[in-house]
Amino acid sequence: MTGLEYLALAGVAGGACAQAITGLGFALVSGPVLIALLGPRDGVVVVCVLATVASVPPLVREWRATRWRDAARLLLPVVVATPLVAWWLGGASTRLLAAVAGAGTLLAVALLARGLRWARGDGAAGAVGAGVTSSVLNVVGGVGGPPIALFADNAGWSVPQTRSTLQVVFVPQNAVTVAAVGWATPPWPLLAATIGGLLLGSLIARRTAHELARRGVLMVAAAGGVALLAGWGS
Repeated sequence: MTGLEYLALAGVAGGACAQAITGLGFALVSGPVLIALLGPRDGVVVVCVLATVASVPPLVREWRATRWRDAARLLLPVVVATPLVAWWLGGASTRLLAAVAGAGTLLAVALLARGLRWARGDGAAGAVGAGVTSSVLNVVGGVGGPPIALFADNAGWSVPQTRSTLQVVFVPQNAVTVAAVGWATPPWPLLAATIGGLLLGSLIARRTAHELARRGVLMVAAAGGVALLAGWGS
């Protein structure tokens, strides 16, 4: 195995661990190295496939806390926008788009970290904005989590609600993204690394306090903003 392949295994395991703890983070941690290893198209698809696997334990563990109505409000724009975004961005350079999205994500994280809330941010307009932005980022780099996580944090969801509801959004979103972009089979070592990271993260999640988990969500979202600014999704 090459050094990049070992790095990919570490990134996948670390991303799965973050996903189990906070409800997101798989694509943000593993996406850059998987895209470098497999290329822009196959890298995004493999990220989406493995991220779906990483979504299962948080959902199974805390499905009773799922905010089904909110998940449906977020999923509707995601399902509608994803095929359109994939068609619109086909063959186009997405570096500028990713950079703008990254800057917006970092600004939102900074404002939420300071305790700011948007009074209408958890309404219909906020759900559409989060869903469409998430669709764009998922097609660009498999990293659709931050807008949905910021919607949840602004709405004041509890940690269990956030972890479970995010997965209800992510699983169909990743399926639609793969259907729009195309299929690629993940190598089995990456699948094994995903499962190993999930097991470790599930153990840690049970011992993680509410505020610490919330800070973890914001930190992972901020990491996604930095990665997008760096242009790895282009």
